[in-house]
Amino acid sequence: MTTHTISRRIRRGLRRWRLRIALALFCVTAIAVIITTNSYLTERFTETTRNRAEVRLTIYAGNLLSELQRNSIVPQLLSRDPELIGALTSSDYSQTTLRLLTFVDEIGAASIMLFDKDGRVVAATDRNRLGENHRGARYFLDAQRSSATIFTSSQTDTGGFSFIYSRAIAEGGTNLGVIAVEVDLAKLERNWAGTADAVLVTNSAGEIILATEPRWRGQTIESALAVQSAPSAIERAIRATQDWTALPIDAYLRGEAVLRRDLRIPFQGWTIVSFTAYASVRERVNGILALEIMGFAILLAGGFWLTSRKTASRLMIFQRESAELRALNERLQREIAEREKVEKTLEVAEQTIAQSSKLAVLGEMSAAVSHELNQPLAAMKTYLAGARLLLMRKRPEEALSSFQRIDDLIDRMGAITRQLKSYARKGAEAFEPMDARDCVSAALAMMEPQLKTRSVRITRTLPAEPAMVLGDRLRLEQVIVNLLRNALDATKSEKEPAIDILLAAGETVRLTLRDNGPGIEDLDALFEPFYTTKAPGDGVGLGLAISSGIVNDLGGRLTARNGQNGGAVFEVQLPALGDRVAAAE
Repeated sequence: MTTHTISRRIRRGLRRWRLRIALALFCVTAIAVIITTNSYLTERFTETTRNRAEVRLTIYAGNLLSELQRNSIVPQLLSRDPELIGALTSSDYSQTTLRLLTFVDEIGAASIMLFDKDGRVVAATDRNRLGENHRGARYFLDAQRSSATIFTSSQTDTGGFSFIYSRAIAEGGTNLGVIAVEVDLAKLERNWAGTADAVLVTNSAGEIILATEPRWRGQTIESALAVQSAPSAIERAIRATQDWTALPIDAYLRGEAVLRRDLRIPFQGWTIVSFTAYASVRERVNGILALEIMGFAILLAGGFWLTSRKTASRLMIFQRESAELRALNERLQREIAEREKVEKTLEVAEQTIAQSSKLAVLGEMSAAVSHELNQPLAAMKTYLAGARLLLMRKRPEEALSSFQRIDDLIDRMGAITRQLKSYARKGAEAFEPMDARDCVSAALAMMEPQLKTRSVRITRTLPAEPAMVLGDRLRLEQVIVNLLRNALDATKSEKEPAIDILLAAGETVRLTLRDNGPGIEDLDALFEPFYTTKAPGDGVGLGLAISSGIVNDLGGRLTARNGQNGGAVFEVQLPALGDRVAAAE
């Protein structure tokens, strides 16, 4: 073996050792940089998370205190309202609820209630609470015993808490009643729920009264957090967040390392607590560490590429990738051609659907005409039978009255057909001022034959003053007749059928029709054409769809809901005539 060969082997061995030493130094440097970066960023991001949590907690506490202070002055102002004092003095509460409704939107409170001196709710923004007796409630008793505004918090049946400011209303040293304003703190809970923090508020007794987790309400913090046993939760937290193993025991919530912050609120001894997860810190740190590791890996790969001489294998890879790209390009061209073919087929299908829609509209119009003419035809049949009986009994004057009603129904049928012809225009050229009370009376007269055949208790409540609206009287009567007919059909199976009709006039004219039937099964599909729960032959499901369209044409809204005590409630809201004239001007 020659000296030249030996020296070449020595140089080759030295070169290999240099590469190994350089690779070892590179790995040590990379590990040191990653460890240093992890420690620095963890501390920095953790401090940032703490600062942000404290700022958010201060904002939450400020918003809560501001909402409470803003509502605390309301009972004092309302207790001096002359109209409320006059209503309690005269026991006339017909307009009091409407007045409270005008206040609740401006104040932003959850509800407002007015009690008489016996604790009975005589006016409330929630009409369902009218007539309730709260004689033994704390907010009523404490308010009567004090001359100042009283704050009361109590847990409701649903698990939440109600927060009420109450104050006595007095006149000449005599207590007339109590005004109560319920503070809407639920909206703050909804705002807290939109963040990543878990937030709760405790009262002076340590009981949770507000929380982003509904199951926590009414418990202490210890019992609310006792969802899992402490050891298993800590073990899972240590495995998931290795950089915070030194945190105290109470810093773990549901197996996650969290930051707890408490802030005392200067109100009733309340305290607000927030739990902020450290998971976001770990994710941000891991993201930067991943970038660093990727950078070192790229540098290491570059070094291997420079030291390697296997260019032939890389060339083969590039050729294979080019072939794959060409194949992908060909597939894309084929897919583009197929998409163009599908688009042409879709255009043909759309034309076919358009033609089918036209035929469906024609069928719906014919069904609507049949449905709307059934009412006058049924009434005419009843009047003809009555006239025949009256003639047989030698009572021609009363028979002439039936014939006159038949003549009116014929005119009504002609008006209905003219209306159905003009549905495509939906114009307001035929609108005129009218009294909604007359429409209710006319509709009841129209339904008189059906009402006489059954024993139905009709309760009609109409205002003393005219309830003027701008619209088509015949079409509004048509809506009321449809609602009455549906109520009659819904109470067929009831032993004591009852229908309540309430007409109220204010900023809007509101007609409410309530029955004691089984209620509405599907509220979403109620106003869809051809939707009906009646037996075949009893209806085609167009009455409510047509009624909703008529009310919309009149500028109003037809809604339906199920009553709290059963039965269905339909409500027609129309703009009052004064509002329509002002809007037109």
